[in-house]
Amino acid sequence: MSAAMFRIWRGGNGNGSFREYTTEVAPGMVVLDAVHRIQAEQANDLAVRWNCKAGKCGSCSAEINGLPRLMCMTRLDTLPLEEPITIEPMKSFPLIKDLVTDVSWNYQVKKTIRPFTPRPAAADGSWRMAQEDVDRVQEFRKCIECYLCQDVCHVLREHHLHGQFVGPRLLVFTAALEMHPLDTGRRTDDLHREHGIGYCNITKCCTTVCPEGITITDNAIIPLKERVVDDHFDPLRKLFRIFK
Repeated sequence: MSAAMFRIWRGGNGNGSFREYTTEVAPGMVVLDAVHRIQAEQANDLAVRWNCKAGKCGSCSAEINGLPRLMCMTRLDTLPLEEPITIEPMKSFPLIKDLVTDVSWNYQVKKTIRPFTPRPAAADGSWRMAQEDVDRVQEFRKCIECYLCQDVCHVLREHHLHGQFVGPRLLVFTAALEMHPLDTGRRTDDLHREHGIGYCNITKCCTTVCPEGITITDNAIIPLKERVVDDHFDPLRKLFRIFK
């Protein structure tokens, strides 16, 4: 075994600092393993959220060397262990303690998105869908709600426009509904007026940090933007609505 140093944020909202811990690391360990060892041996009161330890629950989100990542999926052998490894909480949400943040805002905003509204079933009680339409929305179902995309989004992280912009995760959720082959709802008014899709300037940082590899910008946000433009800014459509 070799030793590595970790700089971990300790403290509550508005009050805290980094503390340094040196612990032994072994081949195959991930960041969460090291944090657990530090918690067990040196800092019993260290607050850290985790659950599955397999990259599927999205609980252990944090910022490792400044990059939003899952601690359970970040292998130590991918980090420069000759330098201190910095671990800090996500910056887009209120800090509770140490590495734990309050992400409940996301669940509240999710309730404001119009629910799935399927078209009536056929006479035989079935719904028919083309496979390519089904495949299109399957990607969005991989989301584990780790909120790393929300954390890296500059609209939320730097400008704190939580009251005006729902963020990448909720746009992916909206896209899964809008593009569902059975859904009859139309959410472009909400996206334009309430959910702030215009704030996204498609830097693709959300796609970069997604641990599930969802192509958030190209496959979800841009198609939603196109629908908003069609419904609200297309001059021919406006003219059609006037004379309809």
